[in-house]
Amino acid sequence: MISENTFDNTQVAFALKSDSELERAYFLFKMISKEPLVRIGTAATNFALKANLPIEGLIRATVFDHFCGGVTEVDCIPAIDKMYSKGVSSVLDYSVEGKETEAFFDDATQKILDIIHFADEKEAIPIVVFKPTGFGRFALFQKIGEKQELASEEQEEWSRIVNRFDQVCKLAKEKKVEVLIDGEESWMQDAADKLVEQMMERYNKDAIVVYNTLQTYRWDRLEFLKASHNRAEEKGFKMGFKIVRGAYMEKERTRASEKGYKSPICETKQDTDDNFNACLEYILNNLNTISIFVGTHNEESTFLAMQLMKTLNIESADERVWFGQLYGMSDHISYNLSDLGYNVAKYLPFGPVKDVMPYLIRRAEENTSVAGQTGRELALIKKERKRRKA
Repeated sequence: MISENTFDNTQVAFALKSDSELERAYFLFKMISKEPLVRIGTAATNFALKANLPIEGLIRATVFDHFCGGVTEVDCIPAIDKMYSKGVSSVLDYSVEGKETEAFFDDATQKILDIIHFADEKEAIPIVVFKPTGFGRFALFQKIGEKQELASEEQEEWSRIVNRFDQVCKLAKEKKVEVLIDGEESWMQDAADKLVEQMMERYNKDAIVVYNTLQTYRWDRLEFLKASHNRAEEKGFKMGFKIVRGAYMEKERTRASEKGYKSPICETKQDTDDNFNACLEYILNNLNTISIFVGTHNEESTFLAMQLMKTLNIESADERVWFGQLYGMSDHISYNLSDLGYNVAKYLPFGPVKDVMPYLIRRAEENTSVAGQTGRELALIKKERKRRKA
């Protein structure tokens, strides 16, 4: 039975956390709730890492171990197995970013291929993920999206990017592992969208392997979704979409203001929520040809998805519908959903501590900026601490 209190069961939410892990989570979210502390901590951490000060042990024992699975995929096995004991799958996320060499792009591609082979041996890892700019230069995606002419060496470079995407999607299809391709900044996204759609046309004929990402804080995404769906219907392939609210809002608005074009971001939080929910509803009403990964920490949108599934007679365990949250966050959503029989997967980041820091800093800043997010986490942790002491 689903109700608006579905996510309040802290015994289910924190069943995997020991008392000491619960205390660490309380301490971390308490720190993250204070914006000045996040700003100071971010600056101090960046400085310490650049100066090669010996703080990796401290980072690992606190924020890294809370939000990441480990340094390598093998390190992640205990977390993967633990979550799967409660029916929650893992999406291994190699969270190294910000590097732009061909050697790095080749290494990153090989890492994703290795993860697919790794996932093929573990039922608990049905999905892998990568960022387009993990496989190629941001500026090249941007240039193609802006329809600028490419020099011959840039055309060769683009061919290598297309080949990297193809290698991953081809192996994923062979191994029956789904691939989520993350969304990034709007000014490079057009090229990425076209490339991902090519991969869908190639590999989503019978089963859905490849998923693009809809960042619904962009006001044009519902229209984009419908147009993409029409093209897929005409050409006879299926689509996969991960829907999220989005992660680059301030950067998007600043660039639009500086360059004098209309911001691609919805004007209000309510507009974003409405857009997310409209995309959700459209996909669930077209589930025969579109699969969905509902990536959200928002209880209302999660509850709406559950209600829509019930109304449309979609089974909770229907393999075309997945829910996902980030490791270390919103356990009250993940584990209560799983307890009710829904398909749930946690994004489980991993990588060298120093290389994963940009990801961790974004998580801290995101928790600080999203109204109510950290407060809700803290309230639930307090409730569970109280329950355990009773």
